[in-house]
Parts: sequence; structure tokens; C-alpha cells
Amino acid sequence: MRKISGPFTPPDQFFTTQHYGHPVVDPTSFRLKISGLVSRPLSLGLDELRAMRRTELVAGFECSGNRRPIQGLISNGRWTGVPLQTVLDRAGVKREAREFVFFGADRGEEQVEFRGQTFPLEQQFGRSLPREKALSADPLLAYAFNGEPLTRHQGSPLRLIVPGWYGVANVKWLAQVHVQEEDYLGKWQARWYRRVEGELIDGELVWKERSITRMQLKSFIARVTRVGNRCHVFGVALNDGTSLEAIEVKIDDGPWRPATVDPATRDKYSWKLFNYVWENPAPGEHALVSRARDITGKIQPTAKDLENKKTFLEDNAQFPRTLMITS
Repeated sequence: MRKISGPFTPPDQFFTTQHYGHPVVDPTSFRLKISGLVSRPLSLGLDELRAMRRTELVAGFECSGNRRPIQGLISNGRWTGVPLQTVLDRAGVKREAREFVFFGADRGEEQVEFRGQTFPLEQQFGRSLPREKALSADPLLAYAFNGEPLTRHQGSPLRLIVPGWYGVANVKWLAQVHVQEEDYLGKWQARWYRRVEGELIDGELVWKERSITRMQLKSFIARVTRVGNRCHVFGVALNDGTSLEAIEVKIDDGPWRPATVDPATRDKYSWKLFNYVWENPAPGEHALVSRARDITGKIQPTAKDLENKKTFLEDNAQFPRTLMITS
């Protein structure tokens, strides 16, 4: 069973999900292609990428399908690589470019349906970023994790890291960046990773769909350890990088109390590990829950707040845990 043992997740403990298996890519012959609406199409080897301006980024993320009660698809670490911005600047992005598509080396056959017809087509895993995000300073082309080369399961030899976004955006085994004007409508972008939710507009429930992108504000209690007359309540908070104003813990029907964030996890895009000391807990069954609040005033929602959300992705509701205290 995976457990949180410190600020950084060890490589063999970092969660990984994939849709087309784990391709084997030879680092010595690897080339990253930059194609489409660029002035200078590129084909870059790993040594060429390493020779560019090196950047380190502490970032954690979760799978958008990470949810109660296990909460196991979440991790945090230090990534090393070259800013995507640096590579795109070298390629010269054209003015009409609007969509930046990232293809992995992993591929498989898909049954693509269109108005009653089905086409068996081989497809690469792909996700895209809009121009504003792709050309920002945030995305990283990472070739190392926690100071070591990426493992096969972590996308060796190169992967995309989009800090503050759900795991699906962080394309592993990155093989190509294709720049285009039209929307990208691949399966894992337009049809598979979606949020379906009802919103009241002028008293009428309107159903909306949108793609899974930035992480929603979330916290949860991971474990409780008793030492004498104290219980140490330990948990995790994660969001899109917006500064947090507070992480709070509530016991039973009591007030919300502030938790303390581990100083080692205060980087902008890191997960935030928090602790709350519960003094002199009374014997019996208790309900514990956490919530996070950011500087914009956004508060982590309750399950009732999300009752109109139909898809299980982005499960960021407050999650009460039941605990029995013995005498």
C-alpha cells in the first residue's frame, strides 16, 4: 500500500496511470519533434534538451479520477527539465497558432464513432494546451524526477509537466508537440476526460460540459496517529497553485480549527502537507473532516455542493473520516 512518508514521493511510489501501456523509448535515439505552425520545425535529442536552460520545479498533482475513499492517485516531487517556452521560442510560434497538442509515444487502436459509423483507427495518446498556457513560463519538459532520470513508468525519457493541472495533462513518453489553429478533439481530450454538471441559471437547471484541466481546491485527512492524550491529524491539500489562505480541521460538530502546513511543502505547485493536534480526545466514535480555502475566497465544497455533478472526475468534496477513540 502506498503511504505518504515525506514531502517528495519516491519514484517507485509515484502514482501512474496510462491508457496504452508503457512504451519503451530508447533515450539514445529519442527525438522530440516540434511541428505545425512554427517558423522552424525542430527535432531535438535528449542531449540537446539538456544543454538548454535547466529548470527545477516542485509540483504535485493527482489523477482527475482520484476520489474517496482511497485517495491513492496523488503524488509530489521535484522535476528537472527545460521550460516548454524555451523550446517553442526556438521554433518560432506563428501568430495564428492557437492550440498546442502533445503526443506521447504510447498508442493503441480506438473505435472512433461518427453518426452510426465506426472506424478502427490507431491513435497516439494526446492532450492539448491553449496558446496562453503553452507559451507561459509554467509548463516544463521534464527529463528527471527527484534528481534521477525518469523511469519507464514515469514517462522516460521525456514528459510534459503542467503544474496546477490534473495528471492527464502531464503527457508521458512525450514524442511530438504539434502547433495548430483548430481545436484538438482527440478521445482523451474531448470525449473521455470531461466534467458534466448542472448549474442553476435564472432558476433553471442548465447542464454544462467542459474539459478536465486545472485542479480543483481539495484537501483530505490521510491518517491520525495517537500519542498519549494527543491525536496528530495529518492530511494533504492540493490545488491549481492559487495561494491558500487556510487549511482547517473540524471534529464532530465543533468549530473549524486552523491546521499547520509543513514548511517543506510551501512551494507554489507542491502539495501541502498539514497537521492538526487534537488534544484530549474523548473515548468513542468521532467524525473528522478538513477543508481548504484560498486567497480568492474559494472554499473546498461539501458533497452537497457537488450533488449536480454527474461525472466522478474532479472529486474534491470535503471528505469526513470516522475514527474510534478507545479509553
